[in-house]
Parts: sequence; structure tokens; C-alpha cells
Amino acid sequence: MIANTETLTLKAKTIVGIEVRTINANGQAMQDIGALWGRFMEEQVADKIQHKTSDDIYCLYTDYESDHTGFYSAIIGCEVSNVDVNEGFKVVHIPASKYQVHQLSGKFPDKVYASWQQIWQNSDDRLYTVDYDLYKPGANSFEEMEVEIYVAVN
Repeated sequence: MIANTETLTLKAKTIVGIEVRTINANGQAMQDIGALWGRFMEEQVADKIQHKTSDDIYCLYTDYESDHTGFYSAIIGCEVSNVDVNEGFKVVHIPASKYQVHQLSGKFPDKVYASWQQIWQNSDDRLYTVDYDLYKPGANSFEEMEVEIYVAVN
């Protein structure tokens, strides 16, 4: 669940990763993004991304068909300083923008899904450009993974 929220203006960045097209209806996104995470880990995608700026992992939501009820693309990857990608990778340029940053509490992955449920219910100010979850390395366990959600707003 969301523990704390602040609004920040962030600079542009570039993410390289793998992609799936999905929709939230009928739990489809949970299945598709779960499978994408499985592929990301199994294929050790982070190790194949060149010019990473850190070990942080991003799960982007972009190319929205409409709003959170329509189709969108989910990309799991890493921020890069230089775009030099292998075949099969997607490059996403996140524009400089204002973001609501949500710090989460609770156990992973339930806290991420529950927090997005709250965000969808209060989405009047959203831009629907690029939103993302930021996963920080170094957790003691899978359930304790530190996650922040960044939602592009007006």
C-alpha cells in the first residue's frame, strides 16, 4: 500500500528492456507482466543491457491506448547512458516531467498491485505518457524488495 507520496519534477532518461502489450481487464496485465518478469529473470536480461547507469530495475507503463482501462505496453529494463541495444530490446525515452512519487509499504509483490489499484481510482491528474515502478537492489528477501511508483501528472 502507499505509505507516502510527494511530487517531483524529474529529468529525462532512457530505459532499455523487454516488452509486452497488455490490458488491466480480467487480470490480464498481472499474468502478462508476471510472465515478463519471469523472462527478465530467467534470461538474465539486466546482464545483457549495455551502458547501465545503475542496478536499479524499471517496470515502465507507456504507449497507452487511452487510460488505465485500455491497452498499454509494459517494459522491464534498466536506465542507460548510451543507446547501444541488442536485437529484441525496446528503447524508451522518458521525457522530463512532473511525477507523483509513491513510497510503498508491505510485502512485494502484493504492495505494488494494491498501490496501483489506489492510483487507478484517483487518476484525474494523470498524463498517461510514461509511468513506472522503480525497484532498488539490495533487499534481504523477495518480499522486502523496495519499490517506488512514479506517475506522470499535470
